Amino acid sequence: MGAVTTADPEAPQGKQAKAVLLPGVDPRQKHYVCGSCAAFTNIVVTFPIQKVLFRQQLFGVRMGEAVQQLQRDGLRNLYRGLLPPLLQKTTTVALMFGLYEDFSRLLSRHAGGPELLTRSVAAVLAGTAEAAFTPFERVQTLLQDQRHHGRFHNTFHTFGTLLREHGVRECYRGLAPILLRNGPSNALFFGLRGPLKQRLPEAQTPAAHLVNDFICGGVLGAVLGIMFYPLNVVKSRMQSEVGGPFPSSRAVLLTVWRERGGKVTHLFRGAHLNYHRSLLSWGIINATYELLLKLM
Repeated sequence: MGAVTTADPEAPQGKQAKAVLLPGVDPRQKHYVCGSCAAFTNIVVTFPIQKVLFRQQLFGVRMGEAVQQLQRDGLRNLYRGLLPPLLQKTTTVALMFGLYEDFSRLLSRHAGGPELLTRSVAAVLAGTAEAAFTPFERVQTLLQDQRHHGRFHNTFHTFGTLLREHGVRECYRGLAPILLRNGPSNALFFGLRGPLKQRLPEAQTPAAHLVNDFICGGVLGAVLGIMFYPLNVVKSRMQSEVGGPFPSSRAVLLTVWRERGGKVTHLFRGAHLNYHRSLLSWGIINATYELLLKLM
């Protein structure tokens, strides 16, 4: 697959040598820092879109109805639930990029084998490690669901209530679909990111490189978002419940399927918005990550 990142190998050496941003960061840690900053930028910009998408996933309503729900909730609740994804994404995206680099290096050094295989395994391992932060997705789901507005006040209150009343296990409700989503999607993202950029028109300026990074990250994020959309629907349904049994992913999928009339189109309600959100989100993440990587 070539280089680990998609940073421009033809950039002037003088520019590559200048660590103009956070020059004191250990080179081995820069992938974590760049990933975290990229995720922060993305979450702040796209959070309202994510709330509309969440309502469509959970209730199977059209986009207009989801927007009306948010309007009825009021402006003060628009960014309700922001802290969990901010904490989760800045951490998990940092791990996604950082652990992928570290695992790739370790596997290449100690395991050998084809580069494509080692990088795919590294991506799956990084995605699996990200799942440790499932409780943040869990709390975000509860805070975004208007049915729980009266019960859960904020991030810390929600965590405390879940732990006090139900224990640690309740914080990891929905872990199975997250694991099924993270590993394969990471492998495809990292495996296709470089080849896709190589097929774009050759960039001659820093701005053109930024655009190319945005396009390849956005296109991959959007396509993968569609591919794994049913898993996110299952995850949202599972995590919207508090207490009671832990049904399997298959059982939840069948329940949603029956509730929505057994129609594939209804199962994918919100997918078009997810496509555009992912296009914007992963475009921002990939472009910001590559830009910061060059500056560091």
